[in-house]
Amino acid sequence: MNYENTPTFAAAQDQIDPLNTFRSQFHIPKRNGEDCIYFCGNSLGLQPKLTEQYIQQELDNWKANGVEGHFSEDRPWVNYHDLSKASLSRLTGGKEHEVVCMNNLTTNLHLLLASFYQPKGKRVKLMIEGGAFPSDHYAAESHMKRMGVDPKEHLITLKPAKGAIFSTQEIEDAVRQYGEELALVLFPGVQYYTGQFFDMKAIAKAAHEVGAYAGFDLAHAVGNLPLTLHDDDVDFATWCSYKYVNSGPGGMSGIFVHERHSNDPDFPKLTGWWGHDRKTRFKMDNHFVPNQGVDAWMLSNQNIISSAAHLASLAVFDQTSMQELRAKSINLTGYLEHLLLTDPIIAEHIDILTPSNPAERGCQLSVFIDQNGKAIFDGLIEAGVILDWREPNVIRVAPTPLYNSFTDVWNFCDIFKKLIQQHASK
Repeated sequence: MNYENTPTFAAAQDQIDPLNTFRSQFHIPKRNGEDCIYFCGNSLGLQPKLTEQYIQQELDNWKANGVEGHFSEDRPWVNYHDLSKASLSRLTGGKEHEVVCMNNLTTNLHLLLASFYQPKGKRVKLMIEGGAFPSDHYAAESHMKRMGVDPKEHLITLKPAKGAIFSTQEIEDAVRQYGEELALVLFPGVQYYTGQFFDMKAIAKAAHEVGAYAGFDLAHAVGNLPLTLHDDDVDFATWCSYKYVNSGPGGMSGIFVHERHSNDPDFPKLTGWWGHDRKTRFKMDNHFVPNQGVDAWMLSNQNIISSAAHLASLAVFDQTSMQELRAKSINLTGYLEHLLLTDPIIAEHIDILTPSNPAERGCQLSVFIDQNGKAIFDGLIEAGVILDWREPNVIRVAPTPLYNSFTDVWNFCDIFKKLIQQHASK
């Protein structure tokens, strides 16, 4: 696309955008009496207008039926997790029996590490990226300690050889370097700080070649990029749904376990009542028989209210495809990048940490500001732009294709330029 730095061009792109009606399906927060520019879907997605209806239906079911709500109405609670499987399969590229909605992300990460971090002999090392989100780092350390492995000696915190961005080759080389000492590689799908999208297929292949498992935290990837977890031969993954999947603060998580593991009833796992074969669960004989597939990892019955919000958002995603959203995302983020780098005032005072190759990023650009970054960020918030601040001097800007527009991008850059002139230009 040949971009132009004018509001007229942005408005014209919004007119021809085939996804432009989706914005009206979301509640846009107001600031200064007008719709804000909401570029924080990488932290908390906006509320779909369907959410209230879906939650109210379950409240009405509870009110009318009490415990019988588990077996009554249109969406019986006892099998509520089944209702999201088809949608999650489309979002993740996992088969329906490989994906399930349950718990929250860190809980699920612990459950999966209990299954897939199984040190034995000299194969004890666990590799994460050096800038891992704290929960991932803490979880990795805790499981190593639980298994009597010293993280100081055996936790590999891989860092890029240069700058903030990894090459796929250096990750593959590091995996091969540790070889038969490596038990597990745990990486994000998209790095939360830089926005880099990792080649999960290549990382999984390298791990498998040396006899290790490969798992991924997809908190910033699900709903952001098309994923192909089954075909990429990923062993396991988990994600949250409150960022790009718009399922509400602290909303439901989900997991993927490849069928070669999830179809093995003897594969190690922490077990709970809801993971027991649903046909005999209520016999209560305390002889665990696992559900088929990934449902064997379930512990407890669903949080129905949170799951209802999740279903409401998935109903919006079901109206389009990740391929269509990705096409808009590439253009929308590309327009943001163009405006930031071609305006001489802005370009003089920023660096974009996120890869310039669209294939290596989602919709987030992480922008480093060289002077008075916090004052500029505060000015953006005051002007009605909601985005995210990360130390030191970085704003994470995420134009989300479901509800953001080219006009949002142009207006943001116009406000950003004026604040740079005020706070950073000499």
